[in-house]
Formats: sequence, structure tokens, C-alpha cells
Amino acid sequence: MFKTLNCKLAVVLLGLFCLIGTLYMLLTLYTTRLYYQEVNQKLNRTLAQNLASETSLMKDGRVNEKALKDIFRMLMVVNPNIEVYLLDPNGTILAFSAPPGKVKRQKVSMAPLKSFLNKTDVFPILGDDPRNLKRKKVFSAAPILLKNRIEGYLYVVLGSEELETVAEMLQDSYIIRLSIWAVAGGLLFALLTGLLLFFRMTLRLQRLTAGMETFRQSDFTEYPDFLPSRKGNSRDEIDRLGSIFSQMAERIVQLIKKIRQADALRRELVANITHDLRTPLTSLHGYLETLLLKEGKLTPQEQRDFLAIALKRSNQLGKLVSALFELAKLDSPDVQVRFESFSLAELVQDIMQKFQLAAEEKKIKLQQNFLEHLPLTFADIGLIERVFENLIENATRYTPENGSITVSAGFESGRVKVQVSDTGSGIRPEDIPYLFDRSHRMSHTHANSAGGLGLGLAITKRILELHGSDIELDSVVDVGTTFRFTLPVYTV
Repeated sequence: MFKTLNCKLAVVLLGLFCLIGTLYMLLTLYTTRLYYQEVNQKLNRTLAQNLASETSLMKDGRVNEKALKDIFRMLMVVNPNIEVYLLDPNGTILAFSAPPGKVKRQKVSMAPLKSFLNKTDVFPILGDDPRNLKRKKVFSAAPILLKNRIEGYLYVVLGSEELETVAEMLQDSYIIRLSIWAVAGGLLFALLTGLLLFFRMTLRLQRLTAGMETFRQSDFTEYPDFLPSRKGNSRDEIDRLGSIFSQMAERIVQLIKKIRQADALRRELVANITHDLRTPLTSLHGYLETLLLKEGKLTPQEQRDFLAIALKRSNQLGKLVSALFELAKLDSPDVQVRFESFSLAELVQDIMQKFQLAAEEKKIKLQQNFLEHLPLTFADIGLIERVFENLIENATRYTPENGSITVSAGFESGRVKVQVSDTGSGIRPEDIPYLFDRSHRMSHTHANSAGGLGLGLAITKRILELHGSDIELDSVVDVGTTFRFTLPVYTV
């Protein structure tokens, strides 16, 4: 229960209000007592002086017992809570109006009396209580003069032991009780209002917490659509937190979808790679096993044919493995592209010479169509060479006899625009979106080659991405295919 922020805030607020209420009540009682003492002392400031001036309390250095008894009797009638003490000039108690055995002190301190008589301190001024060795009380005092000489002091304590009871009765009076109840009611109202405000303020936080919990329970796949909208300016920290969480949740959902799609593609790729590796490997294994089992039974020509087929499968397997390693290297974040300036026409001419023999065997015409004074290209010459090799090799493989392959280049929008066209079998429209997908197996004859996974074109696309370029194509079945891309121009 106390684990929630709302409950913790409520407990803290309740404790704070209880502490404030207790301190306020104690302060009220303390200030009430001080106020009573101040008023009592101010009202009776001249009481001792009036008593001393009206009656001769000392004669010839001795206490006037009769006059003192008259004062005691009068004060008992007027106010029984007042105590009268007769002191000598040093503060020693000579006589008093208290019952026998009640007085505990033999002497009172003269410093409060002098402060009272000099009127130098602010009321209340507390003096010694003769009935209690530790307690202080308000008083009234006056000197007893005889022939302009101080014979002693009249010390009137304005509150006796019963005064404590009166003070307690005053504290428990209707007015004080009403004040305390009013304060308690005000604090309770403020507490309830504060709790309501806390609840309202933390309600959005509770909803946000519930949204996060729902998001977690959905394995971070279902976006919590009841969270605050991210439109407009956020008003406070909770709104901003909700907005940030909404963005994070949306991003996480998208990333998880991409990760799952990538994982599905990875599994498909592994399955396809396994299939493409198994096909030449099984064939290679079969022919080698046949040669071993029929050793001495095959003619030299049959042995040569079997070895030629095994070598062809071995080359096919090697190309596939090399393509996989090359693609993995290009996908690495540490791949380095070494840019340099070179002549694109010279590079393409050198590459075409590599395919000239294979093209002549199929009676395919290789031709170039380059813009005159084509500017130098600024790229990684080794990687761009690999791009042209992949495209020309694919075109050679799928172009029938008496066909043609044309590589053309021009200048457009500050970049070199390249086209590789053939008059081959073309690509079916439904296969075009997946042509550069390394994990997709196409349904036509492209899938039957050593690069049946489209790894050659996937490598081509990745190389061009590293050069800030995309590859596009147009293809018509039984008419031909054209690949287009751009390369940066060398500038001094």
C-alpha cells in the first residue's frame, strides 16, 4: 500500500500537518500563558506600591504585625490567589501571608525586583516563587521607605499554587477549546484538500505507470494508445515524461518489429544459404564418390567429364562462399571506402576485356557509350570494379545469343550517371521488388545460378550505398534489363 507515490505523499502530508498542528497548539498555549502573565503584571503593577503607601508595614526596623495582618485579611477577601511577602533590603523573607510550611525559600533574588522597580525590562518579569525552589512567577514590588531610607520591600506574588489550576482552567476554557477545534478543523480541511490535489496531480503519473506496465506485459509489442498525446507543447514535467515515453514506446515497437523481421529474414537467408551450399556440395560429393567407387571401371574420358563437373561445382561453391564473406565484410560497421579519382571509361574498358571471351562464345556484343570529356570519378575503384563485374556477369549469363550488352555513362546534376543495359530474358515484375534482397529466392532462372540468392546484386547495392547512391532498374520480360546508378565526380 505504501509503495505508491500517492500513499507516500499522503503519509508525509499527514505527518507534516500533525506536526504543524501540534506545534501551533503548543505555541498557542505558551503565548496564552505569557499573555496572561503580562496582562496580570501590568494591571497589578502598582499594587505593592499602593499597599506600602497606605500602611506602615515596618516600625523602628521591625515588622508591624498588626498592619501586615490587616493587609493579609484584606487581600484574602479581594483575591485569595495573591501572596504577600515582606522582605528585608537583601531579599530575606521576614513575613508572609502563606500558610505555615508552604514557603520553601528563605530568600528571593533581588535582580528581578530591581528590574521591575527600574522599569527597564519588558513585561512579564518573573521573580522567585517562595513556595517552589524551581518555579518563577509574575509579581508586584515596592520599597518600604522610612525617612527616605529603604527598610525593606513588599513582594506580592500575583499567582499562587492555585494559579496553575486557574491557568489550566483558562487553557481548557470554551474560547481556547473553540480556537483549538477551529485550528484542527482548518488543518483537517487543508489536509483533505492537499490529499485531493495530490491525487489529481499524481493521477496522470498513475496512468503513465499503468501504460508502462501494460507495455511491458505486452512484451513491448503493443503501443499503449491511452497515453497523453504528443501533439502541442507539454505543460509540465509529467506531460513531458508522458510525451517522451510515447515516443520511446513507438520507437521500441518499430524497432522490435524490424528486429523480428530481420530475424525472420535471417532465418530465411540461412535456410536459403544452406540450400544453395548443399546443392553444389551434394553434386560434388556424388561425383567424387562415383569416381572412388568406380575406380578402374571408367574410361579416361568419363573420368575427365566427372572431374570437370566436380570442378565446376567446386567453383560454384567457392563463388558462393566468397560472395557471403564479401557481403558480410561490406555490412560491417568497420568497412572502409578508399576514395580516389580515376577514369570510368578506362575502368569499364578493362572490365569488358575480362568478359570478352565469354561474350564471343555466346555471340554477345559488348559495347560502350560514354560521354566525350566525361569528368573523373571519385570513388573506391576496387568496389566500383566489383559493381560492374556483377552487372556485366549477370547480363552475360541471361542474354541469349546474338544479344548485346551496353555500358553508357553521362553527366547529370553534378554526378556521373551510369547505365548497364542488356537484351536478355528480363525479370518478371513480381520479382523486381526482391531483386536486391539477399534472402529472397526468385522464381525464374536467376535463382538457379551460383548467385541464386541475389548475393551479387545485394553486394552491388551495398557498395553503391557506401558511395551515397541508389540503384534502379527497368526490365521487360524477353526484351531486356537496364540498371542505373550515379557516382560522385572528382572536384579539385
